[in-house]
Amino acid sequence: MKNVDVVVIGAGNGGLVSAIRVLQQGYSCLVLEKHNIPGGFATSFKRGRFEFEASLHELNDFGTADNAGDLRVLFDELGVTDKIDWVQSNEAYRLLTLDEKEPMDVAMPLGVNEYIDAMVKACPESKTSIEKFMNLADEIMRAQAYSNSVNGNTDSKYMVEHFPNFVRCGSYSVNEVLEVLKMPKKAKDILSAYWCYLGADLDTMSFIHYASMVYRYLKRKVSIPVNRSHEISLALAERIMELGGEIWYNSEVTEIVMRGKTVQGVRLADGTTISTHHIIANCAPHVVFGKMMKARYVPKYQLQLANARKFAGRGFTVFLGLNKSAEELGITHHNYFIYDTNDTVKQYELMERIVTNHAQATVCLNNALPSCSPKGTCMLYMTTLFTSNDWKNVTKTDYVKVKEMVASNLIDAFEKATHTSIRPYIEQIEIATPLTYARYCGHPEGVIYGYESQYYDGLMPRLLMMQDDASTCPGLRFAGGYSMRLSGYSSAYHSGDIVGRQTVGDLKKEVQA
Repeated sequence: MKNVDVVVIGAGNGGLVSAIRVLQQGYSCLVLEKHNIPGGFATSFKRGRFEFEASLHELNDFGTADNAGDLRVLFDELGVTDKIDWVQSNEAYRLLTLDEKEPMDVAMPLGVNEYIDAMVKACPESKTSIEKFMNLADEIMRAQAYSNSVNGNTDSKYMVEHFPNFVRCGSYSVNEVLEVLKMPKKAKDILSAYWCYLGADLDTMSFIHYASMVYRYLKRKVSIPVNRSHEISLALAERIMELGGEIWYNSEVTEIVMRGKTVQGVRLADGTTISTHHIIANCAPHVVFGKMMKARYVPKYQLQLANARKFAGRGFTVFLGLNKSAEELGITHHNYFIYDTNDTVKQYELMERIVTNHAQATVCLNNALPSCSPKGTCMLYMTTLFTSNDWKNVTKTDYVKVKEMVASNLIDAFEKATHTSIRPYIEQIEIATPLTYARYCGHPEGVIYGYESQYYDGLMPRLLMMQDDASTCPGLRFAGGYSMRLSGYSSAYHSGDIVGRQTVGDLKKEVQA
């Protein structure tokens, strides 16, 4: 039996970062990963002469050495920044809407001032409201930085005194705050483009969460690893080894061993048992409490919490390798948002059904990284979400036909919106459905966004509940898209940082006791 201070279940983004934080404080740590490589969704794969990025569009809030964002500061502290080659993009997105009654075609830049100027050009009457939005978003980011600096143990009086508007809007949705700011409809539609990155409509999504994300994109622009997201995964894994940690691949955890309410260790599929009193789970609570822990040990509060929360988007991606360059095809942007409607509530409803959803966030990596595919070619990744488990209604017999139909619909929508022709030039195509994602990472229903972000269960409520959540099952904490920072690459890294430091605090308290 092996004994370690901390076991991390899952070598995804959050798990890898949490392991480094534990090791940096001199404690032993073992990462257990059922796959044969690290990274989870942060990986790439080859088909023919193309290497496709599995999930990352771009990283926000990374910045440069002289304009570092929170994520770069974290990577610096972890010791991995210089292990990765980076490129930056100045483009935010091109927003296109298929609705003929309210068409939209606007390209927006990164940079706070540049974005304001572009918004005012597209919608002159928006100047006051978009400036107020940016000022409010800046205050939100500063409030979050304070909360992070005290590890979530915020002083309410300090918050009210220094970040009063943050406190005022803390419980409101995006649309409620934009209404108060008197933002014109067209400006709201343009500003709302990023909503699919969080997967909840703007009637229910927390304003704090959305404003923080948008502002981080704009303030420090976006960064992209030259060798795909797996370059980050490998750098984090290498750092774990440098610090004396271990990663066991092909090592699936089948049971969390308990004695009463106390964590005793984990058992692997091959029967190996590792003894530990501290586990960081980089996977869904549904998986931990539903498969890894015997029912009599599952805390009632955690069971109720997991069942009360709503799964966020189920992923569907079309990976295309085209035998023409982006320039030849007229694909001029890196990041496209294409929607059926500008109304996020209606679009969310359309995304509940397979047959009504054409929304997509599509990336042409070549327009940020020209050398990512052979000369004279380009790659597109078309990703959509399904906001219900409609794929459960697809039979085995119809599965291939349905997935090809959805992929064809997304290609048609892209061609229609951008007035380009790509279908004749497809050299390689791969399709990932919710069932693919469920099989690959073991996520329930093929969910790629964790639990849905809503104003009553969004970023701030979850951050404030961190200690209460951990106290119900001492020794067990969660990192990654299902934890307090919600989904997304940057959020997963930051959640790993928080949970790793909290676990170190738990270990120190044990020594003091």
